[in-house]
Amino acid sequence: MSVRRLAEDTVQPQSFAFSDENERWAVATIAKYPEARQQSAVIPLLMRAQEQDGWVTKAAIEYVADRLRMPMIRVLEVATFYTQFQLKPVGTRAHVQVCGTTPCMLRGAEDLKAVCRKHIHPEPFHLNEAGTLSWEEVECLGACVNAPMVMIFKDTYEDLTPERLGEIIEAFDAGEGASVRKGPQVDRHLSVPMGGLTTLTAFNDEDGPDEARARGQSASGSSATGEASTPPSQAGRVETSAPETDPTIQAPGKASAADSHSAKEGETSVDPAAGADQPGAGRTGGTSQGPTDQKQRDEAEFGAGRGSVDGKPRTDGPLKTKGEAAEDRVVRDEQRVPGDAAGAAPAGEDLSNREAGASGRLEGERRNTSDTTGTPASEAGASGSENRSVPNADEPKR
Repeated sequence: MSVRRLAEDTVQPQSFAFSDENERWAVATIAKYPEARQQSAVIPLLMRAQEQDGWVTKAAIEYVADRLRMPMIRVLEVATFYTQFQLKPVGTRAHVQVCGTTPCMLRGAEDLKAVCRKHIHPEPFHLNEAGTLSWEEVECLGACVNAPMVMIFKDTYEDLTPERLGEIIEAFDAGEGASVRKGPQVDRHLSVPMGGLTTLTAFNDEDGPDEARARGQSASGSSATGEASTPPSQAGRVETSAPETDPTIQAPGKASAADSHSAKEGETSVDPAAGADQPGAGRTGGTSQGPTDQKQRDEAEFGAGRGSVDGKPRTDGPLKTKGEAAEDRVVRDEQRVPGDAAGAAPAGEDLSNREAGASGRLEGERRNTSDTTGTPASEAGASGSENRSVPNADEPKR
């Protein structure tokens, strides 16, 4: 950020005071702020002082500080921080601010600055020989769509060409700035597209203004007699059949029961008590999508006709659990006897490390570990061994 300092003492006036009109304005402006908050009016007062003298003088800063009971350094901080405040004398008839931000730069801002160097001064912030004109480059002034543009005091001049800017500068230098057209300098209204509007040019897609008048309506939708064809309260509503946009329902309780959407739904609603006695209706904690009684659950798990036998669920269904299958294997192992065809080992197989032999003894020990029986662990192991045939390593293999 550039360093901003006050102008030399040689150009500084000795005193400052608002004019009668500006004084009345200053009193009304300060009164807008609550007690002990009047210092918030520092920026408006500095801007008014600049509009009166053309720039912010040291005397004006001291005047505003005394008027608002502020230290002078506080007001000086504000004046030097914001670039909108001119701290040196500017042209008495025009101070041209040329926008140099990207949109204007792409559209010819450099050419506009060349015009200012030619007609005013080679350097910014310098007066012309007569002291009537000055110029500077500034950041975006908010009319990018109409670039390039300049601002002179409070007015903007847009869609400029170098030739047109030269004409504007000459008009201000001659004291005829009030006659210069403000805003776009081409055939454009404000910021509409070049050449005029391309959309919203007719009443609708089929009818233009002439057809609308023939139907007794203007392009705005009003009739030829001046009466609106659509009530103003409903002008912005979309015509749908949804209950949210039903104009008959103004507010809760105002519409009749026959016209209400809830009443129409009630005519076709289903009685929730109907079918409550059916299985799965929710009376026993289930839903209509799932089985709720034992018979239905058995049929769903084991198949139709394969539910329970003598009050006990069958375990040979297609969805037999892993626990039931494991229990069946344990029962078959307990029922094995030596020489049983189902439990006999294949010929030539070494049974010394077979886990099944040890599992029989361990199973017997596990089943006889109750403290109430009083059976020693050794006896329990022996009894367990009697239940199964343990191959002897000395015996010949079968």
